[in-house]
Amino acid sequence: MADTEQTDGTSEPQGRHVIYCGVCTLPPEYCEYGGTVKKCQDWLQKVHPKLYEHIWSPEALEAATASLSIEAQKRAAKDAQKKAAQAEKAEQKQADKIANSVVTIKRVERNKRKFVTAVSGLEAFGLDLKKVAKEFGKKFATGSSVTKVPSGGEEIVVQGDVSDEIEEFLLEKYKDIPEDNIELVDDKKKKGPGAS
Repeated sequence: MADTEQTDGTSEPQGRHVIYCGVCTLPPEYCEYGGTVKKCQDWLQKVHPKLYEHIWSPEALEAATASLSIEAQKRAAKDAQKKAAQAEKAEQKQADKIANSVVTIKRVERNKRKFVTAVSGLEAFGLDLKKVAKEFGKKFATGSSVTKVPSGGEEIVVQGDVSDEIEEFLLEKYKDIPEDNIELVDDKKKKGPGAS
C-alpha cells in the first residue's frame, strides 16, 4: 500500500489546455468530421500554424496513412476527395443562397398616421435577429422586436416609419448584405371587418 501512495504532492490531477476550432468548435484533430474542413484548415493555419503543420502537413498526413494497407490508403484518398467535393458544393450552395436572398423592408400602416417597419430576410445572411432588433431599437430610439410571421419565418418589427434609415443602417453596418438584395415595400394594413 505504501508503494502506491505518492509523497511528492503531484497526486492532484493536472489540467490540460485544449484548443478548440474557431469554426466548428471541435478540437482541431476532429475537424475532418465536422463538414467545414476547408474553413477549419484555413482558421487553424492562421491562428495556430505549428498545430496546423502537426496535423495537416503532407508529412503528417503521410505518416498517418503509412500504417494502412494499400487498399485502405486508396479508400482514404477517395473519401478525402469526396469530402472535399461535398464541402465545396456546400460552400457554393451557401453562396448561391446568400446571392438569391432578399431583405424586405416593409412600411406597414397601423392606424391613420401610425406606421411600423417590418424587416424580414436577415436570417439568410447569418444575422441574429434579436441582436439586430436591439441595435435597431438603440439606433432609432424606438421599440423593436422579433415576431413570428404566418408563413413560418421571423421578422423584426420597428415602431415608426424608419424604412429608409434602416436600409442605410444595414448597408453601413453589415457589409455582407449587397445593396441589390434590399427591397423597400410600402404596404397598407388591411382594414378589419368592422372598419369601413
